[in-house]
Amino acid sequence: MTFFLSFSSPPSLIFLLFLISTIFLHCYSFNDPAHYHHPSHHHPPHFASHDYKDAFTKSIIFFQGQRSGKLPHNQRISWRSHSALSDGSAINVDLVGGYYDAGDNVKFGFPMAFTTTMLSWSVIEFGGIMKGELENAREAIRWGSDYLLKATAHPDTIYVQVGDAKKDHACWERPEDMDTPRNVYKIDKNTPGTEVAAETAAALAAASLVFKKIDPTYSKTLARRAISVFQFADKYRGSYSDGLKPIVCPFYCSYSGYEDELLWGAAWLHKATKNQMYLNYIKVNGQTLGSAEFDNTFGWDNKHVGARILLSKAFLVQKVNTLHDYKGHADNFICSVIPDASFSSTQYTPGGLLFKMNDSNMQYVTSTSFLLLTYAKYLTSAHMVVNCGGTIITPKSLRAMAKKQVDYLLGDNPLEMSYMVGYGPKYPQRIHHRGSSLPSISEHPNKIQCSEGFNIMNSQNPNPNILVGAIVGGPDQYDRFPDVRSDYEQSEPATYMNAPLVGALAYLAHSFGQL
Repeated sequence: MTFFLSFSSPPSLIFLLFLISTIFLHCYSFNDPAHYHHPSHHHPPHFASHDYKDAFTKSIIFFQGQRSGKLPHNQRISWRSHSALSDGSAINVDLVGGYYDAGDNVKFGFPMAFTTTMLSWSVIEFGGIMKGELENAREAIRWGSDYLLKATAHPDTIYVQVGDAKKDHACWERPEDMDTPRNVYKIDKNTPGTEVAAETAAALAAASLVFKKIDPTYSKTLARRAISVFQFADKYRGSYSDGLKPIVCPFYCSYSGYEDELLWGAAWLHKATKNQMYLNYIKVNGQTLGSAEFDNTFGWDNKHVGARILLSKAFLVQKVNTLHDYKGHADNFICSVIPDASFSSTQYTPGGLLFKMNDSNMQYVTSTSFLLLTYAKYLTSAHMVVNCGGTIITPKSLRAMAKKQVDYLLGDNPLEMSYMVGYGPKYPQRIHHRGSSLPSISEHPNKIQCSEGFNIMNSQNPNPNILVGAIVGGPDQYDRFPDVRSDYEQSEPATYMNAPLVGALAYLAHSFGQL
């Protein structure tokens, strides 16, 4: 519920003073660092700007709409059905399952692995407060990690893509009807792909931590595979965008190189295995892998910032003093995103949304919000702050910044539009997503042919199927959003936009006593 003020007659001074004090108390209660650790000592604020619990639940349900393969009986997005049940069979490999990354029907291994890593990190940091949704979050992770185990089943080989993106994009059809080629593409010793291999290792390692207590056997399988996959990534170095250029570019070309993934993968393996070997690897290679670079954009392509924040925890919380530099590296990132500050290098829209680029900008909003809340948690544990050229930034202000970004996403913006499908009274109706835009199998059992679907894609009609919880690319730098289906930059959802938001929404729902 958004909080609006409107007065038909001038308000009394007493009422205005009461209102200001209420808002002040609300801000103080939310931002108190102790609030997270000792919820019983603080009464939840009287009102929250949003139903974060509802948004949190929906952010996880979304992943069921992206599932490929044979769907289970407890599938909650019921307009989806089984799809791509013979993936990999042409080369005698079982590659059934996993996720379609966005609004098309290709399985791209690079963003799928990053999605799995970020879902896992969300549960590692905030799973303790997820209550009834924890099991659903774990299920979403397992759907990804099961597939990544299949894709890495052969030593020194990773199957990194199923489907020909160019041919897939020439059709507008439901995944259930798919008849475009399901070619399988791989990396190996001869065609290395360090980025996707190291990200896959990170995903397997992170997921192993999620299942450590509840399924130790599965957890060990994931950890062992992560170790061998990282070894392969490091030993056979080369960019997958070189070896598989016509296949993966321009869709998920790696622009940042593979050094960031090696640092990120090593950080996750150190966390998952506690093996000193990875700590030594980070100490020896950190500098050359770009630990101190000022590339402050965190997403499916560039992992440097995530690695810095993750490694700063080892210093701040676990007191691994050899990683003390990572506190400084993480602080540099924080200083770069503080709005209206002389040291900031981040653009914001007039309505206050962090803005990195036109294409799927919301992924940077969700990933940055997650990092702000996570780093605030680490700083609070260590009783530390961030110093930006003499300006002190507290964990409290990091939480307030993250909340502001999430609130904008949920509807506190100039258009009063929620950029999460199915949340709030007004949200995108024409998302760039094949399954959502075409009638479901139950409504229209006959096959919809490849080019037949474009009539619907180009129409003004709202999508018949609501992809609950999907975060779309979002508004442009002037807060404008046309809600046009063909505009994939602004209207397409993606798994890696939702994954970091799961953790951020869990934190906010808990903070306001909604969980």
